[in-house]
Amino acid sequence: MPHKRKLEKDIRCPLEYGLDVFGGRWKSRIICVLAAKGTLRYSELRDQLANISDAVLSSEVKDLIGSGTLARRSYDEVPPRVEYSLTEKGASAVPLLQGICQWAGLFTREVSEDAPAHCRHCDFHRR
Repeated sequence: MPHKRKLEKDIRCPLEYGLDVFGGRWKSRIICVLAAKGTLRYSELRDQLANISDAVLSSEVKDLIGSGTLARRSYDEVPPRVEYSLTEKGASAVPLLQGICQWAGLFTREVSEDAPAHCRHCDFHRR
């Protein structure tokens, strides 16, 4: 059953919708990890994301499934196996997120000298 919010959001423009789908600390990272790694089990996805709690990961994954960005596939096995992957909609967002990463890579040194030269999941490397 898809995850549904108690109250519908008041989204008034496409940018607000995009920020709702990809915004926050973790959603874009989850998308980038799945774009780079393909289909992952929950524990594998958690291992790829440093410092995320199970509660936050579970909530973010449910939101991404609800927005049609992620697909959840469960297998009738013992022990149960569940895998997550990007949908076509989710995969179509990857170039947008890589563009944001590229743009941000040009300016991260202004924020912190310790900022990484590139995301370990994006193809962009700062020049």
